[in-house]
Amino acid sequence: MPTQAEAFRALHHGPTPLILPNAWDPVSARVIAEAGYPAIATSSGAVARVLGYDDGQLTPPAEMFEAVARIVRAVDVPVTADMEAGYGLAPQEFAERLLATGAVGCNLEDSIDDKLVDVQQHADHLCAVRAAAGADLVINARIDNFFTGGTVEDAITRGRAYRRAGVDCVYPIFAPAEIFQTLADEIGGPINAHASPDGPTAADLIALGATRISYGTSLHAFATTALRELLRGPVNAGLPHDRSTRLGLVDR
Repeated sequence: MPTQAEAFRALHHGPTPLILPNAWDPVSARVIAEAGYPAIATSSGAVARVLGYDDGQLTPPAEMFEAVARIVRAVDVPVTADMEAGYGLAPQEFAERLLATGAVGCNLEDSIDDKLVDVQQHADHLCAVRAAAGADLVINARIDNFFTGGTVEDAITRGRAYRRAGVDCVYPIFAPAEIFQTLADEIGGPINAHASPDGPTAADLIALGATRISYGTSLHAFATTALRELLRGPVNAGLPHDRSTRLGLVDR
């Protein structure tokens, strides 16, 4: 029987595209699993905010690893963790600590403090993570150059370098729709795209050549907005202004 990592890796190669809603805690992870998705991704930004931090490697590594471990324990499907740029940990330590959570994959991005890391430096880092983890981690290399006005040529160079370093998938986040097919054709292999409840949809991105779809922080943002609107709207309609009464929390 294949390991969870092997099963998760195989999902990147069809027969259908892999859609990964991003969880932020055990409750959201269970909801995703109960909906029938074969695997779950975490969102570093959403997890960070649940823990009281913000996105951008501001979460202490120990807290992020423990949050990932709680999500893994909550579900039976494979979990891949968004680990930002690796929190400054050496590849061996990073791989060991992530594998100890039970996660079978990770996102690693190629920018720190909104600045792109040298392509060869990052490729060497990814290669070292692969060597440390072996086949037990499915590595998704996020390409951040479109955050900084980078070119299609640079994204292709980065994607190819990361593929040569041994990653399983590349993720040119927020790549413009009109060039996504070019990226998919030129980089090769599984390619991740970013969907959102407000669009682009998974179907849109699959039509452009994406083989893996994730949602980043957008699902957490959508849920937060829905809660905000609920508390401002029908749940309060016609009720007194005392906050605890409005929320139905008065003793009965």
